[in-house]
Amino acid sequence: MDTPAYRVEFEGKAKIGEIFGNMISFQLKPEDLTSPLAVQMAISRLYEELMKALQGPPTKRYVAEVRFSDSTGTPVTIGVDLGQTLPPLSKREVKVKVIIEFYDEDAQNA
Repeated sequence: MDTPAYRVEFEGKAKIGEIFGNMISFQLKPEDLTSPLAVQMAISRLYEELMKALQGPPTKRYVAEVRFSDSTGTPVTIGVDLGQTLPPLSKREVKVKVIIEFYDEDAQNA
């Protein structure tokens, strides 16, 4: 990539924790809570995914929950997979810098 057309930096905080790498990423949606049957279907999906995850050996991974506020003041949370070994940090809560760079694809192809 070439030089970015625009760049913005945000400062925030990250909380580092552990998860099992073969665990599922399961999210409830508002429509999952609209009726008792919808809740039961959501629980069935969760159960099915848990059964799949438990078939293999557990692998521990480190992740960071990164929180910062965007330019409009809206809170933003993202997850970052740090791998199977803990980075050399002295604390489990650390400061972070989030950098977003914008590139003009048309200018790069010209």
